[in-house]
Amino acid sequence: MKARIILASASPRRRELLDQIGMTYEIWPVHIDESPRHNEAPHDYVRRIAAEKSAVCHAQVVHMGLPVLAADTAVVLDGQIMGKPKNKEDAIMMLRRLSGRTHQVYSAVSLRGNEHGEALSVTHVTFRALSEREILAYWATSEPADKAGSYAIQGLGSVFVQSIRGSFSGVVGLPLFETAELLLQQGIQVLHE
Repeated sequence: MKARIILASASPRRRELLDQIGMTYEIWPVHIDESPRHNEAPHDYVRRIAAEKSAVCHAQVVHMGLPVLAADTAVVLDGQIMGKPKNKEDAIMMLRRLSGRTHQVYSAVSLRGNEHGEALSVTHVTFRALSEREILAYWATSEPADKAGSYAIQGLGSVFVQSIRGSFSGVVGLPLFETAELLLQQGIQVLHE
């Protein structure tokens, strides 16, 4: 089946979510500086990063004539972006901070084709209180090592989630409702008659 979009990401989670909705795509990851700017608000940060990824990719693949989809996701607690942990101590500190609290997950989507469309999803995730033993056992699984906020809601980290208000797929890395809406604006229907 012929690709209908270009995915500007190597994320296996984003690929799984596009597979879930039956979207055909080519993978074309791009690398940009993803450092937050001084005093940049989380919603501005994820929007900027998603837009920069789609712009860089679109410039590289414009000859293919396909829309480019990019996304960025950030875990935010007390207005601070929690990136991927640098090491074990950093991951443990993040999980301690998330324990028994509600945080936000911001997911921005950028789609460049005939025009540029953007969307933002904000989801509130509440963790139950975590014991030190659980945090250490979770680190030992290696799952939190490369995840923003040091957890994966689609994996073992799901046992920490007491409640979620918003988009589950947005927390995973690509809010599907917003993505489908942007695709539709470009004339790409997810569901066919």
